[in-house]
Formats: sequence, structure tokens, C-alpha cells
Amino acid sequence: MNIYFDVDYTLIAMDGSLRPGAMEVFEGLIEEGHSIYIWSGVGMRTDDIERLGLSGFVSDIFVKPITEYEVGLERFSVSPRPDFVIDDHREIVEAFGGVHIEPYYFRSAEDGQMAELHQAIKDFVSTGNSNHRGFKPVPGKS
Repeated sequence: MNIYFDVDYTLIAMDGSLRPGAMEVFEGLIEEGHSIYIWSGVGMRTDDIERLGLSGFVSDIFVKPITEYEVGLERFSVSPRPDFVIDDHREIVEAFGGVHIEPYYFRSAEDGQMAELHQAIKDFVSTGNSNHRGFKPVPGKS
């Protein structure tokens, strides 16, 4: 699958720290044969991804459309199309399908969101569904 991760408050906190478990999830997703993409509504985040040591896992980085999502894919030359989106904004997850994740504002060793997220992706791959509370199906597919 082509899995798209948002940056701010999804992967990193306000202080720029990486969400606990993110590196392990990226490693697992690559081992499982997925492609990981990064996008952000505030622009290209190449420097942040490099600083966090995630570049080796990421296939490409894009500007994320924040309105008119379908038009935005073309406007920002986002390709391939997202199969699964992880974002702290519910609207974009509802537009493409994936998991709406709780925002990660502050550094926390207690945040368990990434392990839950990885299980949600595994469930989706095997069944086309997930019991994750933030899961939103791909529109038009059941």
C-alpha cells in the first residue's frame, strides 16, 4: 500500500521530537512491503524527515492538499495516490481512508498511538477493515 503520513502533531510534537514508536512502525511497514510517503499542509518537510532519521524509509515527500483534496493531488503532483492516510485532521482521512490519529502535541514516552496504528494497518491489509477508533474506510469501498 501507499501510506501517507502527515508531519505536525501526527509524527512530530511542537518541540520537533519524533512520536514514540514511529521509527519502529516505519521499519515494520517497509518490511511488510508498503511504501511510505510524507506530506504536510505547511510545505515540504524534507529537512525534518532527514533530521529525524526517517529518510531511508520514505519514498517521497509532498505538499499536502488542505482543501479540495482531489484537485490538490494534481495541483501538488502527488503520486501515487494514497491508499491509506494517517493524520491528526479527520477531514483528509475521511477523504482518502485511513486512520485519524490523536494529535501528538508534547513529547511523551507514554504515547502508544503508533503501536495501535500499526495494528490497524495490518488489520486493514488482511480484512479491509479495522477496529481502531480512528479508522475511516476508503470512500466508495466497503
